[in-house]
Amino acid sequence: MAAALVVLFGAFATCAEPAADLTLTGVMTRADHQTYREIPFRVPAGTTRLTVRFAYTGKAQKSVIDLGVRDPRRFRGWSGGNKQSFTISEADATPSYLPGPLPVGVWKLVLGVPNLRAGAQARYTAQIHFDRGPAFAGFSAAPIKTGPGWYRGDLHMHTAHSDGSCLSKRGVRVPCPVFRTLEAAHARGLDFIAVTDHNATSQNDALRELAPHFDDLLLIPGREITTFQGHAGVWGPTAPMDFQLGSPRAPTLAAIQAEVEKAGGLFSINHPALPSGEACMGCGWTAKDTDFTKVQAIEAVNGGALSASHGTDLFSGVPFWEARLNAGLRVTAVGGSDNHDADLDPAKPSAIGYPTTVVHAPELSQPAILAAIRAGHVFVDVTGSRDRRLDVTARAGGPTAEMGDALAAPAGSPIRFAIRVAHAAGGSLSLAGDGPKPKLADAALAGDDEIRSFEVESDGRRHWLRVDVRGPDGKLWLLGNPIYFNAP
Repeated sequence: MAAALVVLFGAFATCAEPAADLTLTGVMTRADHQTYREIPFRVPAGTTRLTVRFAYTGKAQKSVIDLGVRDPRRFRGWSGGNKQSFTISEADATPSYLPGPLPVGVWKLVLGVPNLRAGAQARYTAQIHFDRGPAFAGFSAAPIKTGPGWYRGDLHMHTAHSDGSCLSKRGVRVPCPVFRTLEAAHARGLDFIAVTDHNATSQNDALRELAPHFDDLLLIPGREITTFQGHAGVWGPTAPMDFQLGSPRAPTLAAIQAEVEKAGGLFSINHPALPSGEACMGCGWTAKDTDFTKVQAIEAVNGGALSASHGTDLFSGVPFWEARLNAGLRVTAVGGSDNHDADLDPAKPSAIGYPTTVVHAPELSQPAILAAIRAGHVFVDVTGSRDRRLDVTARAGGPTAEMGDALAAPAGSPIRFAIRVAHAAGGSLSLAGDGPKPKLADAALAGDDEIRSFEVESDGRRHWLRVDVRGPDGKLWLLGNPIYFNAP
């Protein structure tokens, strides 16, 4: 029995799984052959996700125990012998099981025994976890990739669960199924995506089903909270959230932001510079009560805005973002394709991965990617080049800071910047910030892997400074995030 449990549960142990809240054990014998046994257990109030991990012995003797579950009101699913674990929440569930509210009371594990030989025994163990908060760690039990790296993703896209559409097999435009978006993201070579349908969470059930197949692509649950005063991307939580800004359900933006914060999610203002009107209701950011200290990111580059502005900066979110930086806030600039058609030509703005958000994270997992975005360890590949890279660090006598970090720099102290740019030959470096900006020597990038450096002298005050890469026509190729000096 011990050996079987090591094999079945070893993978979970390596991921630092929390201890089970409840463990059910029992023994099946020949008397249980081709019968069903229902094992009761109580789900406590406040449970937001139920996870069951099941194992049994006797497989060498061809013993088989199938698995299902009932809640106090209805049958919630049957996976038979094809799954050793399942999870159920309001917004998603393991295939074979139904998502939905988790009623308090007595649930029952349903165990079926198709085969158990005479004289044999099968000992079972069911480890049951009751998650009591809205925080969600991801659809994958382990990181998709281990080790630090620059991971490329798209944080804004739509499917059939809101207004995404694509062509059917007969060439008819239809609501686009989630798998088509994942196929396009995989073909683009992305490492992670967030599917952000308008005010919806139903797409998460599809993501839960697809995650085992797309096992080299990190799927992050998201939504676009769409109000009449602006749109916001939320990444991380799966639980439904109120979006009816101005109604009793969400009287203020602060109420929505508090709900996101409580769920451990990241809140990003989307396409803030787009106009609001009949052509795009609420698309520009006009919410007057915004607490920007609870805004972790701003979509400085939006694929739909790039397409609508025909290559100009007319609808760029960069000035909106910079105004927050100038106000002393540390907010991460991100990009999102705002894709509504998985078939869109990859060379066109708003195709999946155009733009791409590139994140420096210790591993490819949902907690690591979201933490790195929160920290500002990000640059935006505006055209989704697949391989352009921007790496900026700075030192002022102490630890090295990367994009998004802050460092202390007393007045008169030198701040030394190091820049590495890859696959951007023909471009040039440019600086932006609210403090001293030296003229860059040899700003043009001739090679495919260039290393540059420069130095500024601190005036002892709070400032931000970032490095961008522009193409020969002056258009942004890579948008960097700042390094902050003397930030509180």
